[in-house]
Amino acid sequence: MVSPARPFALVTGASSGIGVDLARELAKDGHDLVLTARSLAPMEALAAELERYGANSIVIPADLSNPEARKELANAVETRGLKIDVLVNNAGLGALGRFDLMDPGRITEMLQVNIIALTELTRLLVPGMIARRRGRIMLVASTASFQPGPRMAVYFATKAYVLSLGEALAYELRRTGVTVTTLCPGATATNFFKVAGARDIALKPAMNSAEVARLGYRALKTGRRVVITGVLNNILSIGGRLAPRSIALPATDALMSRR
Repeated sequence: MVSPARPFALVTGASSGIGVDLARELAKDGHDLVLTARSLAPMEALAAELERYGANSIVIPADLSNPEARKELANAVETRGLKIDVLVNNAGLGALGRFDLMDPGRITEMLQVNIIALTELTRLLVPGMIARRRGRIMLVASTASFQPGPRMAVYFATKAYVLSLGEALAYELRRTGVTVTTLCPGATATNFFKVAGARDIALKPAMNSAEVARLGYRALKTGRRVVITGVLNNILSIGGRLAPRSIALPATDALMSRR
């Protein structure tokens, strides 16, 4: 059973890391949840945990790299008649390696999840938010959005897309009652680098995912367009935007080579 008195928030990538902590922030602030990710068991455990905040959760397993799974997710939201007031596009994939040596299937997965799924889900839910004159959207990008990334070229490029899309949508929707916030965390203590095949890269100091989620959610509530978490990450993002490519490219390459 779900309570009609609590607004609904849909969180993708809600089985670990930042997605889990964003779901906690939303639950504590009075939202019911739609949780979606590939792994069912962690989401069921999270749903049980969130009950302590009075939150009811609908768990919908979905592999967002699969177009059919994305359609099933959209149909599940529609058939339940859910009015989503907050959308958190957190799901994302990465992979380390030289472009020509990477698994083509992994490249396709990154494009499907990081770009296509994020764009489709946003497009699906925005019209309803505009019609109700209220809504908040978070797109989770990265400090990787601010410069090219040798050895993680596709991942960095997808996050540049997310940042560009988020800033443009925030401007387009500025008079509709719908806000768009792009969250750009730096290195965060999650399983991301392990899954990306980059577990030995020394990206430190890594922020705690709960702190990233807290800062991101605060920015979402206030309608900020872009939030970069952490002082050091803010400095690095400025360097990524302003440093000559002759410096930025070798520096990133060296960082990604530390295995």
